Amino acid sequence: MQKRDFVKRLVLGAGLVLGLSIGLPGQAADDTIKVGVLHSLSGTMAISETTLKDTVLMLVDAQNKKGGLLGKKLEAVVVDPASNWPLFAEKARELLEKDKVAVVFGCWTSVSRKSVLPVFEELNGLLFYPVQYEGEESSKNVFYTGAAPNQQAIPAVDYLMGLGVKRWVLAGTDYVYPRTTNKILEAYLKQKGVAAADIMINYTPFGHSDWQSIVSDIKKFGATGKKTAVVSTINGDANVPFYKELGNQGVSAETIPVVAFSVGEEELSGIDTKPLVGHLAAWNYFMSVDTPENAAFIKQWHDFIKNPKRVTNDPMEAHLIGFDLWVKAVQKAGSTDADKVAKAIIGLETPNLTGGIAKMLPNHHITKPVLIGEIQDDGQFAVVWQTKGTVPGDAWSNFLPGSKDLEADWTAPINCGNYNTKTKTCLGTKAK
Repeated sequence: MQKRDFVKRLVLGAGLVLGLSIGLPGQAADDTIKVGVLHSLSGTMAISETTLKDTVLMLVDAQNKKGGLLGKKLEAVVVDPASNWPLFAEKARELLEKDKVAVVFGCWTSVSRKSVLPVFEELNGLLFYPVQYEGEESSKNVFYTGAAPNQQAIPAVDYLMGLGVKRWVLAGTDYVYPRTTNKILEAYLKQKGVAAADIMINYTPFGHSDWQSIVSDIKKFGATGKKTAVVSTINGDANVPFYKELGNQGVSAETIPVVAFSVGEEELSGIDTKPLVGHLAAWNYFMSVDTPENAAFIKQWHDFIKNPKRVTNDPMEAHLIGFDLWVKAVQKAGSTDADKVAKAIIGLETPNLTGGIAKMLPNHHITKPVLIGEIQDDGQFAVVWQTKGTVPGDAWSNFLPGSKDLEADWTAPINCGNYNTKTKTCLGTKAK
C-alpha cells in the first residue's frame, strides 16, 4: 500500500512537473511583448522593404539590450506578404489575431496600407506606416511617420519651379499613391498658372520594364523649348530600367531633370548610377546628412547588419522615429493597450536624424524637415536644398475641393480623422 502510494505520488509529481513544463511556453509568451513586422521579403517591393524588416529587428534588439519594455522582452514576429496586396490583409489579421502582437511596423505601398486598414480598425490594432504617401487619410489605428504630400511632393515642385521648370511630366506606378499624389500636384500646378497642355501624366504597372516608348514620349514633350522636369512616383524595381532608358536616350539631369519620391539609397545600391547622376530625390532624410545622431545610427546599423557597405534611407529613419515614439507612449501609458497607447503618443517627441525633433501630432502625422538631394556617382545624395525647420504633416490636401475643409484630430472633443471645419461634423466614425 505504501509502495502504491509512493508510485501514485511519483506519477502525480511527474504529471505536475510535466504540466509546468508544458505551461512554460505560455508563461514565456506572457513575459514578452510581440512586435509585428509586415514587410514584403519577396516580389517587386522586396528591393525596398527587406531593409525595413531588418531595421525593425535592429530596433527590437536595441530595446531588449536596454532592458526591454515594461519589464518584458520584445519579440519580433516577421511575416512576408510577398508584394501581394490582398495577402497583406491576411498577414495583418494573422499578426493581430493569432500572434497577438501589440503593434505592427509595416507596409510600403499605399495599396498595401489600404488593404490592411480595415483589419487594423476592426481588430483595434496599431500600425506604424513609414513611407511617404498621398495623404487623404487619417485613421485612429495608423500612425503616419512617412511624409504627407505637403512634406515632400509640394516642396519638390516648388523647388523645380524655382529652377525655371514650365512643363511637367507626372510619371507613376499605377496604384493609389501616384494617382492621388498626381491629382494633388495637377491641381496645385494649375493653381500656380500651369496650363493643362504643359502637364503630361503617365502610369505603368508594377515591375514595368519596357520604357523605350515612354521615355521617347517624355523626350518629345520636353523638346518644345520650355524647361521640362519629371516628377516620379514610380515605385519598386521598375526604377532601374526607367533610369537606364533615360540614359540610353540621352535624357540627362541637365536636359530633363527627374525628381523622385520613391528612389533612395537602397534602390540605388548595387546598380550603375551613371545614368542617374544629377537627378533629384525629395525625402526627409538622406544617409549623407552630417549630424552626430545620423553618424550614431549608421554605426548602429552597420554593427547590427555586419556589413559596412549597407546603406540607410528615409523609411528606415521613419521606422526609428515611430519605434521610439511607440516605446515612449507605452512607457507613458504603462500598458501596450492600443487605446491607451494611441492617447499617450499625441504630443510626444523624439530626435530625428537631421538634428531636429519629430513630434506626433493630433492627426497621427509627425513633424519632418524636407530635403532635396542630388544623386551622386557613388549612389549617395548631396543635399541641395532643405527647409529651415520642420513641417507639420497635413492629412488632407489644401488643393483638392473635397479635402481643403477637412481636418484630422484624434484628441477630444473632435476625435475624428475627417472633421469638416465648415459643417462642424465628422464625416467618418468618431473614436470612442
